[in-house]
Amino acid sequence: MFMNFRRIRKWHYVQLLTTGLLLSVVMVCWEGLDHHVVSHMRSYTYRYLVNRYDFLNSSFSIPPRHHRRDGADAGLVSYPYLINHPGKCGAGAKDEKSLDDVLLLLFVKSSPENFEQRQAIRDTWGNESFVWSQLGVNMRTVFVLGVHPDVGRRSSVQSALLQEDRAYGDLIQQNFLDTFHNLTAKLILQFHWGHDYCPQARFLMSADDDVFIHVPNLVKYLQELLSRQPEAKDLWVGHVHRGAPPIRRKKSKYHVPNDLYPWPSYPDYTAGAGYVVSRDVAAKIYYATLMLNSSMYIDDVFMGICAKAMGVSPQEHVYFSGEGKAPYHPCIYDHMITSHGHATDLRSLWQAATDPTVYRHSRGFLGSVYCTAVRVMLLCLPYYQNTYSCMAAFT
Repeated sequence: MFMNFRRIRKWHYVQLLTTGLLLSVVMVCWEGLDHHVVSHMRSYTYRYLVNRYDFLNSSFSIPPRHHRRDGADAGLVSYPYLINHPGKCGAGAKDEKSLDDVLLLLFVKSSPENFEQRQAIRDTWGNESFVWSQLGVNMRTVFVLGVHPDVGRRSSVQSALLQEDRAYGDLIQQNFLDTFHNLTAKLILQFHWGHDYCPQARFLMSADDDVFIHVPNLVKYLQELLSRQPEAKDLWVGHVHRGAPPIRRKKSKYHVPNDLYPWPSYPDYTAGAGYVVSRDVAAKIYYATLMLNSSMYIDDVFMGICAKAMGVSPQEHVYFSGEGKAPYHPCIYDHMITSHGHATDLRSLWQAATDPTVYRHSRGFLGSVYCTAVRVMLLCLPYYQNTYSCMAAFT
């Protein structure tokens, strides 16, 4: 046998060239590869094999001597109210219903200039009168916000907010800049306001102002919970993120530096776009905010840290949306609770999703089979992974 050394050298040359090209691609794409693959593998390993977050209590705890009864830490800022409605849930509320029958206290996180979105919510799923007259339950809706971050526009925007509040009486505002990095301040505002002014509410919900909430389906779900467990304890439900890694890319608005959170995985948390907690969990989160510093500016992660410290775990509901928008179809409307990304189409979606004829599609055996097939086609596709999972098609 004779060996062809020319062929061997040629093969080695191709091999070296291919290896070099692959290394070049890896180097160019490393940041994205690290974020989408490596960091997730590391975080999932930590979450499912180690699964210990004991460090959170020691790392985020405030020394007991600094705790104050008003909910503010001596080392943190206590923001004063600029607009407030202490009687929103009480006897002085506009419809004078009982003090003890608030089923849902609904906080909508809004930005000062988002008047049109707030008005659309008042006209649709945030309408307290509709919920009382059509569903027979008492819901309280308030919009939580800070002050406009642009100094040049702040005065005119604030005047418009005061005029809006005189008309509707549903704004709750504190004196902090309404920016992404102050979302945790907004979360703390929600749980402190609920504790101080509406502790009788059976459930508390937090939602963004570009979220659609199918309130009839939500009310039905909450009433079913109460029918099985009158006190409905230990409930924290939404779209759950498990084993999510901190984002280290400096260009991302979700960037979290190592010195703030050096560990490879966050504790489990629900997407901040929309989640519901029971009254006892709301109280636990309130007390956690008194004991933990709020340096974590990503609000849903901070919620997960507070919940972990208090021994509360999130529960997945397949029809709570993540970061994406749910597909439009009657077979989806029949089950949907929340959908994200609706800044302009709330009214049209509300009209379509709450139309009584929607439920005709899923009635009976054939209707059930038809809607299951439709949901499989709509949900079991990669580009809907951030809304409802494929599992929702069979629920």
